[in-house]
Amino acid sequence: MRLVRFGPPLLAAALACQLTLPASLHAAEDVDPLAQRLITLRAEVEQLNSELVIAREENRTTLAGLSTQKADMEATLNRQQLAVEQVRDDLTQRQEAAAAAGVAGETLRPILLAATDRLAAAIGQGLPFKRDERLNNLQELRDQIESGKIAEARAANRLWAFIEDEFRITKDNAIQRQTIELDGERMLADVARIGTVMLLFRTDDGRLGTVRKDGMEWRYLVATDEDDSKRIAALFDALGKQIRQGFFELPNALIAGGAQ
Repeated sequence: MRLVRFGPPLLAAALACQLTLPASLHAAEDVDPLAQRLITLRAEVEQLNSELVIAREENRTTLAGLSTQKADMEATLNRQQLAVEQVRDDLTQRQEAAAAAGVAGETLRPILLAATDRLAAAIGQGLPFKRDERLNNLQELRDQIESGKIAEARAANRLWAFIEDEFRITKDNAIQRQTIELDGERMLADVARIGTVMLLFRTDDGRLGTVRKDGMEWRYLVATDEDDSKRIAALFDALGKQIRQGFFELPNALIAGGAQ
């Protein structure tokens, strides 16, 4: 075994080494948090950059959509303007055609008034289906024609539409609500209308009956026969289910039958 003896120079070097090692360790310890912070900051920057790219893309998409909407709105506006121009041109042509026809209002007005009078008489003598409402609407039109509040050409169109409605009533079968007078009392009830030839009723308290003409008046008569009540109930049930065609046996309540 060989013994080595340290002299003063070697001892000094050893001491210097011992003194420098802790300083290096402290420097390494200080660098690690900084590096970790730098990594974190870089990650945040990349995240923000990604969000910025996404936001830019969303804005670009939104702007493209707004541009498309603007183009669509401009196209719609152009179509509407074109439609207005076409309506204006059509109106001008019609006005010129009416002027060329030479039909003066003074000539057309008495014809329209006479037509409303004839139609009112027909409604007054016919089946009492919403009769007051129909007559009031017709009288309102007549008053406007007579006072000149409505142009004769327009009045003729409205009167023709009214006549078409009256024709429609003659062709369909339906259930509707209207006011009836039963035993001296006015009340709302369901009425089953068979064109303009027959009217049957059903009150809210379950009474069933027919509408028959007695001279110049109409009478609402409750069915006293059980079989007649069943027949009327069956008709209401069928019409309520939208069954408007078929064979139904009903009490005789035709207009031509008169009072029975």
